[in-house]
Amino acid sequence: MNTIASAALADPKISPPSKALNSAPIVERHLPVGADLLPKGGVHFRVWAPRRKKVDAIFESEGGQAVVPLAPEKDGYFSGASMDAGVGSLYRYRLDDGKALYPDPASRFQPQGPHGPSQVVNPTSFPWTDTAWRGAALEGQVLYEMHVGTFTPEGTWEAATRQLGELAATGITVVEVMPVAEFPGRFGWGYDGVLWFAPTRLYGSPDDMRRFVDRAHAVGIAVILDVVYNHFGPDGNYLHEFAKDYFTDRYKNEWGAALNFDGPNADPVREFVKANAAYWVTEFHLDGLRLDATQQVFDSSPEHILTALTRAVRVAAAGRKTIVVAENEPQHTDLVRAVERGGFGMDALWNDDFHHSAIVALTGRNEAYFSDYFGDPQEFISAVKYGYLYQGQRYKWQKKRRGTPALDLPPAQFVTFMENHDQIANSGLGLRCHKLTSPGRYRAMTALMLLAPGTPMLFQGQEFAASSPFLYFADHNQELSRLIAEGRGKFLAQFPRLASAKSQQALANPADPRTFERCKLDFADRERNAGIYAMHRDLLQLRGTDSAFRAQRPRGVDGAVLGPKAFVLRYFTDDGADRLLVVNFGQDLHLDPAPEPLLGPPIHSEWRVVWSSDDHRYGGCGTAPLDSDDNWRIPGETAVVLLPEPISSTEGKEAGAP
Repeated sequence: MNTIASAALADPKISPPSKALNSAPIVERHLPVGADLLPKGGVHFRVWAPRRKKVDAIFESEGGQAVVPLAPEKDGYFSGASMDAGVGSLYRYRLDDGKALYPDPASRFQPQGPHGPSQVVNPTSFPWTDTAWRGAALEGQVLYEMHVGTFTPEGTWEAATRQLGELAATGITVVEVMPVAEFPGRFGWGYDGVLWFAPTRLYGSPDDMRRFVDRAHAVGIAVILDVVYNHFGPDGNYLHEFAKDYFTDRYKNEWGAALNFDGPNADPVREFVKANAAYWVTEFHLDGLRLDATQQVFDSSPEHILTALTRAVRVAAAGRKTIVVAENEPQHTDLVRAVERGGFGMDALWNDDFHHSAIVALTGRNEAYFSDYFGDPQEFISAVKYGYLYQGQRYKWQKKRRGTPALDLPPAQFVTFMENHDQIANSGLGLRCHKLTSPGRYRAMTALMLLAPGTPMLFQGQEFAASSPFLYFADHNQELSRLIAEGRGKFLAQFPRLASAKSQQALANPADPRTFERCKLDFADRERNAGIYAMHRDLLQLRGTDSAFRAQRPRGVDGAVLGPKAFVLRYFTDDGADRLLVVNFGQDLHLDPAPEPLLGPPIHSEWRVVWSSDDHRYGGCGTAPLDSDDNWRIPGETAVVLLPEPISSTEGKEAGAP
């Protein structure tokens, strides 16, 4: 809780006349800014507006508009209280007696969207049932990226809540929700949020979001939220009306003005972001955050804002385990090293290298930002063993070095995926991986991703080969929509196949409601694609129950190239009962001879097939034993799991063998 001294509570004059909170020695606040309910009734308002000389909170009352003059504090803050305001009150701020009224930068809810009034919310009235929930650490998790607006036909928290039991039964342990901070329009991805403390009205009320989290915890699923601390959206952002120092021109940001974390008046900006990171954990019981595009968060302070907000998450959790995941295009591995070692203290990094190799292997195309990948066996062996493929080597596409050393990082710190929101949309037509490759390769790649020692992540619907695409969609005013569509076309033109006039005309219009509607999941696909759905469930059960696949031990896996498109991974165990994962993205391969020591079984054992991506249940054709008198025969476009079983004592021992 934050305390605001009584000096911040100069006697507010209410118009029309009402009961005013004349004074109080201390005001207990949940947040440093925003509208907080007072213990004995009424609301306390606080906002940072250093460019203003006067700030009033204006809210609706029975007699019309009530005006609550806010008293100036030091460092540009204004605060005051009213006994007439309460839960549900709609309010805005008036600055320097101007005619325009603005939403609260720390609004907890915007029932009419980002241009409308803010609403007072009681953050403590929800009847939580998760008191026994202890959070989630990174190890052993399976992530699931979800866009609430398209996850169900209804596109609401309530509808998504009804699906949580099915996700848990599938083997999902962490839902990663795409950004929900309030944004304009009827639909969008959420990365252009403008009111960071307000869950968008499009998906329901704040308590609907709390109910989703509460239910997730009840079925054993953690929830982390994708947050955007690198920019604000272009429509509905009124922060500059309160303080120009929210932003800086000292850094170049890809999506607009960079935030000011290290310049003049940066302390309130830092406090704002740290409070927001903690807010999601305290008021919504979230289990952590996923930080968008951390390379665009600029800070030369002694303590980087990313370190500070990560610590704020840990403190807010009050002993519960939390997960903080970073997206970082240049692959800066210090993000996940301990603070004592000069790192930022986060938990995991998205591994784009694995994805890029996977797409090249699946499609045979390595254009644009896939051009520095071959999708060959050695890339997958290296990705499984070391995480990033680029750890400082030259990267032709960017004409510079890419990545930093990661050889010391444990496998769990790399989030591996075949699909995510960006990458599906960047296919141009929003096509899922199963529509870009053959069924056999798709099943084999899925097995590799879900059994590799990294932390796997599925994108919504991937587990049942969703028929719906995932396209870029954003609802803005006409001019901004035109610019966004043009920008989207130029971005995708980096792919030669999408650069032609015909291909550009085929791109979906982001502002068209039909584009958004097409992206909604159809859960009937679970039955239509029952084989793929069963395969995902079986793989996740195998990952969760088999000690070799569950271990995620550093250096616990080694691998060898067996052919142009084939390789083997050996998972070492303490008891010597190792596992093999044999993967072949190409045609049938006959190894005769087979001079690869990783193929040798443990002593007094032989290999037995226990799982195959070519199983009839998954739509395959069946799998014969791989190791036989004919030496090794590895089926094409298949992944196979083998475990050792003892050789019968009656079977022929070699002369002189122990």
